Amino acid sequence: MSDTMTGAEIVIKALIDQGVEVVFGYPGGAVLPIYDELFKQNSIKHVLVRHEQGATHAAEGYARSTGKPGVVLVTSGPGATNAVTGLQDALMDSIPMICLTGQVPTFMIGNDAFQEADTIGITRPCTKHNWLVKDTDELAETMHEAFFVATHGRPGPVLVDIPKDVQFADGNYTPPRNVKPRAYNPRVKAEASSIQAAVELMEAAKKPLFYTGGGVINSGPQASQLLRDLVDATGFPVTSTLMGLGAYPASGDKWLGMLGMHGSYEANWAMHDCDVMICVGARFDDRITGRLDAFAPNSKKIHIDIDPSSINKNVRADVPIVGDVAHVLEDMIRIFRSRGAKTDQAGVADWWKIIAEWQAKKCFNFKNSDTLIKPQYAVQRLAAAMQNHGDYYVTTEVGQHQMWAAQYIPFNAPNRWMTSGGLGTMGYGVPAAVGVQMAHPDSLVVDVAGEASFLMTMQEMSTAVQYRLPIKIFILNNERLGMVRQWQELLHGERYSSSYSEALPDFVKLAEAFGCVGLRCDKPGDLDGAIDEMIKVDQPVIFDCLVEKHENCFPMIPSGKAHNDMLLGDADEEEISNAIKSDGAVMV
Repeated sequence: MSDTMTGAEIVIKALIDQGVEVVFGYPGGAVLPIYDELFKQNSIKHVLVRHEQGATHAAEGYARSTGKPGVVLVTSGPGATNAVTGLQDALMDSIPMICLTGQVPTFMIGNDAFQEADTIGITRPCTKHNWLVKDTDELAETMHEAFFVATHGRPGPVLVDIPKDVQFADGNYTPPRNVKPRAYNPRVKAEASSIQAAVELMEAAKKPLFYTGGGVINSGPQASQLLRDLVDATGFPVTSTLMGLGAYPASGDKWLGMLGMHGSYEANWAMHDCDVMICVGARFDDRITGRLDAFAPNSKKIHIDIDPSSINKNVRADVPIVGDVAHVLEDMIRIFRSRGAKTDQAGVADWWKIIAEWQAKKCFNFKNSDTLIKPQYAVQRLAAAMQNHGDYYVTTEVGQHQMWAAQYIPFNAPNRWMTSGGLGTMGYGVPAAVGVQMAHPDSLVVDVAGEASFLMTMQEMSTAVQYRLPIKIFILNNERLGMVRQWQELLHGERYSSSYSEALPDFVKLAEAFGCVGLRCDKPGDLDGAIDEMIKVDQPVIFDCLVEKHENCFPMIPSGKAHNDMLLGDADEEEISNAIKSDGAVMV
């Protein structure tokens, strides 16, 4: 059966039938019919952002913290082009998003009409798929297909471009149960023979390592639990990418911390020296592998991923397994137990003794100060306060503060950590926090920010005020583009080209201008009290934490180096600079 309604009504009906509760958007002429239908209903809450990029990042935060797709509604032309950064960000981090864009009427397409852009052409490289709907009768089916594609297989953003005349015209509405997407059937169950081959490698491993990523979280809470079950059953150590934090609890006794360029010493050395690597829902990106020809040179590699194009793209897998993480781990546990749950216990015990020596390095230790707030100390105290609170979500911007947040804030559950991993988008954190707080109104939501990143999307504080979202913006203010400055110090002869912020606003006054609460702290002894005040305030807060201006983020793997060439914070400047320059490559 089908019902006749306008295209704009079809859009709203499809969103309701797909279970959408929140839409992030910004109106304009090409989407006014849809906004008119939004006005007439009470099932969907619309959040008016201050910039379309903010809408996409808010939708990402909502999606990442709930496991549901985020929905964005923007107008044609600049509305669509402003959303591109968020679409690419979601594509690289596998975040399910449905972006609905208005378009000029079909008879004007190609005529350079007002606010016209080739949205389909522009967004084709930064979406899983996109559609231009020219027939209202096809709109409902396209909407339902969009949700299916965004949320099945490797999640990601999709876009539906809807001309204005299609929104006005009448068409037939098709319920989602009657829609079967064409030519998109991602495999969720893996070949049993591949899983058995992986189990056989695991049984004989003397130096095994679970290398996990965001795919574990994307697969749902069951996948995270199954990962924990498998780690407990095997006794193998486990590490994670930036995007996978929380899939295995940071409090777990098998946890080695995050790995990669600014990961833990023990995680990176374990990655280099392991003999069997079980990669679960990660993609071997350059921040993890470092120097490819020296990456885990003596290991057999098992790679589990739902996206077949990710397997063998960067690193050759000895046992490739295409399938959904939850399904694969469930089968892996079943096969492992059916074969007697055997491991080389003596070998693994010796492996843990080696790892204990690396852990003894205490790689995240730093020299604290009684007079200046070290950024690491600020994040440590924030983490302690959030743990005391209990129910917290963290977003970040991009830079040194992002890495310190990953190093010092523990996550014991999935979907609590929202950050821009693949694209590294400055300005992500504030709107992402808006999206997270919309999804979890009674939880503590903190954006760990740098002052430069915050300025990129600070207008979304107005959104937080309008919707009474008590997000906390915790700025590590060093008056520098910290990661840029760090690399200029180490690699470019301390020539600090455009990495110093010479005209920063007074963030306390800025907060008050937005209608938020502004707090500032510059003394270590005052920090705990100020953080407690920030958390207790039931309003949006901008916390200006003045930190030491020239602190570098360690540990670190220099560009072109292997995991066992990792540098710790106590290495002197000359040693670090020589280590980086010796390869002649630059990776910022």
